[in-house]
Amino acid sequence: MAQNDPNRVLRLLPLVTGGIGGTLLMLNRLLTPALTESQARSDVMGVILSALLILTGLLWQRVQSISPEAVALIGDEGLELDNTLPDAAQTELAWASHLLLTNTVTRSVVAYRQGKTLLRRGVLAPKAEITPGPILKRVLETGKAVYLVKLSIYPGRVEFDYLPENTQGVICQPMGKDGALILAANAPRSYTRQDEAWIEGVADKLGHTLDAFMG
Repeated sequence: MAQNDPNRVLRLLPLVTGGIGGTLLMLNRLLTPALTESQARSDVMGVILSALLILTGLLWQRVQSISPEAVALIGDEGLELDNTLPDAAQTELAWASHLLLTNTVTRSVVAYRQGKTLLRRGVLAPKAEITPGPILKRVLETGKAVYLVKLSIYPGRVEFDYLPENTQGVICQPMGKDGALILAANAPRSYTRQDEAWIEGVADKLGHTLDAFMG
């Protein structure tokens, strides 16, 4: 479901006010048989103010950003955690995934390490098995994150069939030795630079914990 722009009315306000003001000034001029000098000066000031309001409204339409459209991801809410992991590792994964789901636009989290899916949480796709495609392989090999800001425009999106089918954006974040966090967002271009830095920190901490317990 599309998310309405909360600033739409605010951005339209100067345009509407300026338009109404200009219309009233024109009607006043047409209905007044003889203008005094003071009325003429007032009309000039009114026209200038109306023009400034309209110009401000037009600039706001161009400058103020519109929030990206969010959707409800398709799938069932759930938590799947590898119960063969040490208790401390399970706790760390559960804690980190909860933080990501509640503090960012992330709606689905997958933790993958050394050929195994350690965790799936949030909105889950029917397919649980992960077969690394070129994008995830590159992240695992280079240790560098990849952010697909609008998944639908990337041909490589087909490899993310283990995420909800209408996922809007994806971050593949390295996580320790041969591991990665895969995050699915419900809106395109929705992760900020601050989000990316914070996600990197969470993944580094998870990777350190998993490397310590699992080698």
